[in-house]
Amino acid sequence: MAPKKDCGNHGSYYRHKLYRRIFACLLTLIIIILFIILVIWLVLRPTKPKFLLQDTEVYQFNLTSGTNLLSSNFQVTIYSRNPNDRIGIYYDRLDVFAEYKNEQITVATGLPTGYQGHNDVNIWSPFLSSIAVPISPYLVDAIGQDENAGFVLIYIKIVGRLRWKVGSWISDHYHIDVSCPAFFTVANSKDNGGLTAFRFQRMTSCTVDV
Repeated sequence: MAPKKDCGNHGSYYRHKLYRRIFACLLTLIIIILFIILVIWLVLRPTKPKFLLQDTEVYQFNLTSGTNLLSSNFQVTIYSRNPNDRIGIYYDRLDVFAEYKNEQITVATGLPTGYQGHNDVNIWSPFLSSIAVPISPYLVDAIGQDENAGFVLIYIKIVGRLRWKVGSWISDHYHIDVSCPAFFTVANSKDNGGLTAFRFQRMTSCTVDV
């Protein structure tokens, strides 16, 4: 008598084969979709947003006598443009603050968030301030030296997160880091009670890292 065939093993073999084919098809589909996204991304080549520091007013920049406490008050005007013709930008968070010799000297101020369309422009004019913020001892000497030299360099920093929008597709979050140099000449004004006067020199372009 001929031996009976093991139909159960054959059924299991065909099921595994079917699962492998389904998995291979799904994997191929995912690879194709990712490749299409990559090609679109490379063709469009999103350009980083452009930032300019248009103006900076210094209302206060004083050290408390005999201490390392700095009080400062600025108003800055920041210009931002999306240079892309086909890519929009969602700004989900933007915080701006002042920095002197790599040390933050004002609290962070939030900028309005939202969507920036193709070639759109935003202009913000936030106030940046701090009251009696402790700073490193070496900064006390540096501030005195810079003021005596008649020249002070302060950086206006913007940090946050953004997303790119291409058609109906929206990317994951990207970190954005903007650094804007603010150049000032400094003079002691006898007509102003001996107070130090700061004059912003010129509009400057900012470096942008995304």
